[in-house]
Amino acid sequence: MEAVGYGSPVKRSVLIAGHPTSISLEPIFWRALEEAARERSRPVNALVAEIDAARIAAQSPPNLTSAIRQWLFARALGG
Repeated sequence: MEAVGYGSPVKRSVLIAGHPTSISLEPIFWRALEEAARERSRPVNALVAEIDAARIAAQSPPNLTSAIRQWLFARALGG
């Protein structure tokens, strides 16, 4: 098993529906998000927009960063 590379959150800008927003994620989450986008053959911005749309539709929507982490964790669990 590979050791976890602990790191501080890194802030990046993404476009959602043409609007820039900043997201702070730890490097391991950025790598997982980039991998998920590659597997779906779409840009990271498009995947983040999809996660954001699902987040907004939730009964009690979390903030976007939290939604991304939860989406990635569910994906890692096979969900």
